[in-house]
Amino acid sequence: MSCYFHHVRQEIRPLLPRTATSILEIGAASGQTLRWIRTIYPDAMTTGVEINDAVAEELSRNADVAILGSIDECLPRLKKYDLILLLDVLEHLVESKAVLQKVRGLLQPGGHVVVSVPNVAHLSVAIPLLFKRRFEYQDAGILDRTHLRFFVEDTAIGLMNDAGLKVSKGLISGMQGYKAKTLHRLSFGLLKHHLAKQYIMLGEAIDGEEPQKPFSWRIAE
Repeated sequence: MSCYFHHVRQEIRPLLPRTATSILEIGAASGQTLRWIRTIYPDAMTTGVEINDAVAEELSRNADVAILGSIDECLPRLKKYDLILLLDVLEHLVESKAVLQKVRGLLQPGGHVVVSVPNVAHLSVAIPLLFKRRFEYQDAGILDRTHLRFFVEDTAIGLMNDAGLKVSKGLISGMQGYKAKTLHRLSFGLLKHHLAKQYIMLGEAIDGEEPQKPFSWRIAE
């Protein structure tokens, strides 16, 4: 089975709120991230939604509540949560904005959503397009052949805003390697958005027409 189903998304730690009592992860895979997050919020109730029934047994061990099925199928069975995770999910959906709007409706007052999406402006995509006029779908990564939506910084933030969420904090992921760190340093940060493989955002519900305020992207460790 792909390592994706057992990956722990510890890089989201700087975005997590101080407290959470009811946590939902959509696209929870085998629930490893939920298992880890219980070490931060030991008294929280965790719920994992996953479409792949091959990991059902493992998910049921790692989450208090395991729900199998597509997002639309599972929405009527979900409750209210003060922390919701959608990590590497929305790019796979035809109606990503509509789904995120529905998920926003599951937030308790003062709740938070953590969303990650891939950055199609990454150098691994941009350079072949520029010099070879070519891109090739892959089995995983930014050009995963199952991706239906592609994002850059503005469209990632715009997706959140269109769903009624403001981004209060953001992480750039994918710059942990030596080459990326060196390019980031030598370019004085000017290549930051071409070295980002993912944008990870902390969203909060917008009241009325509250505008998106500027924020600084941090580099994920």
